[in-house]
Amino acid sequence: MKQALASSMKWGAPAAVLLLAAVLRLWNLGNPHSLVFDETFYVKDAWTLWNNGYESTWPVGSDDKFKEGITSEFGTDPSYVVHPQLGKWLIGAGMALFGSGNSFGWRFGVAVAGILIVLLVMLIAQKLFHNTTLTVVAGGLMAIDGHAITLSRVSLLDNFVTLFTLTGVYFVLIDRGQNLPRLMAWMRRRRAQLGEDHEGPTWGPTLWNRPYLILAGLAFGLACSVKWSGLYFIAAFGIYVVVMDALDRRRVGLPFWISAAVLKQAPATFVLMVPIAVVTYIASWAGWILTKGGYYRDLVTAESGLRWSGPLSWVPDWAQSLWAYHVSAYQFHVGLVTPHSYQANPLTWLIMWRPTSMFYEGVNNGDAGCTFDSCASAITAIANPLIWWGGTAALGYLVYRLVRYREWKVGFILMGIVAGYVPWLMYLNRTVFQFYGIVYEPYMILAITFVVGVILSIKDEYKRSTGIAILTVFGILTVLLSIFFYPLWSGMQIPYWYWHLHMWMQSWV
Repeated sequence: MKQALASSMKWGAPAAVLLLAAVLRLWNLGNPHSLVFDETFYVKDAWTLWNNGYESTWPVGSDDKFKEGITSEFGTDPSYVVHPQLGKWLIGAGMALFGSGNSFGWRFGVAVAGILIVLLVMLIAQKLFHNTTLTVVAGGLMAIDGHAITLSRVSLLDNFVTLFTLTGVYFVLIDRGQNLPRLMAWMRRRRAQLGEDHEGPTWGPTLWNRPYLILAGLAFGLACSVKWSGLYFIAAFGIYVVVMDALDRRRVGLPFWISAAVLKQAPATFVLMVPIAVVTYIASWAGWILTKGGYYRDLVTAESGLRWSGPLSWVPDWAQSLWAYHVSAYQFHVGLVTPHSYQANPLTWLIMWRPTSMFYEGVNNGDAGCTFDSCASAITAIANPLIWWGGTAALGYLVYRLVRYREWKVGFILMGIVAGYVPWLMYLNRTVFQFYGIVYEPYMILAITFVVGVILSIKDEYKRSTGIAILTVFGILTVLLSIFFYPLWSGMQIPYWYWHLHMWMQSWV
């Protein structure tokens, strides 16, 4: 009986969390039935991509036509876009499945990505902590957080970046668990061949049989195929793999463990991860490559005078045109300083100073079904304050733990912050937004989960009981806050005074 109950808990509780995540993301997903925030770019680009093979232009007033279900008035002239195509293909898949004029359809892809993100957070938590309770805590927090819910209900690209980077990180974690046993097995074989007293080779092996690094490279390549910010993850976790390989070599007793990791294994790791990421990225441009109408598609021709000369003259015209397009897009990204009312300096993201309002509609009594003096409908990417601020505090504690104890699990979690947050500190003067933080939010959740695990493992009974009591209060308040804020994450019509109750800081308005 106990065994059956334990098995039910092991699979039943995570399944319940996943079901909750699905309900919170899919319920009334088509509301509002209009293009909100940057959906005006990505949804329309997605539909022209599915029809023309490249992003195309729309006439003035097309947003209102979209609301009416008229989605066929796009042209064949190319539209200048600065993000790769994969995320828009995924948005377009939902439109093809449910209808291009169906607002549920054009948000379906990001909702599914949001549900899968919760699943991946639980898989990573289980792999890190080997504890079902902590797995459920991690998944539960991700499932009910407003930032994650909002980004799963508005058709932007960032949920896809989060999904693919998190997938790559999960594969790196699996490889992490296999690398040390492989080194130990290699050392045993060498000692059996050469004798126990023989010191053996000083550099050790080059390990090529690491399929999960190939899968990680594929996943990171997919992330880059949605937004270039995926590059930060393949760089950060590529370095992480090299560092951990060096530490594993030291652990098994190889003398020149640093040079072996850097000069011998690191090139192999690069070959395993990077080429497949590059091929994946280029393949994601297939629509642009295989058609003739895309922006800059025919920039380089025999008549243009722009063909490369010298050693690179053999490069196909389409590849030279694609390179020119990337140079232009890069210049756009680094020079983007157009003011926006909801832009947020990255220095303020961890304290959630300026969450992004993606939709707001105010009406008076009698309009649009409003039965109060005035009503408001909003979609605002405000995270659950206890989760977000608790995650920020937990990150600070993990930095302390890393410095004092050098725990690999702590380093692994913090590497997600290094990849997802730290690079944005280079762009303090660019027009950027708080919702970009969805890509590192899973690691804030894992940081909270780590702290919960520390509290649950306290030996002193009194301190442990006190800690559990605090965690219980935290959990109850977190759930209540998610219920309180959910109308602002889902576009529900509420009394204006109730909307105003949620504006805890003037900067949130």
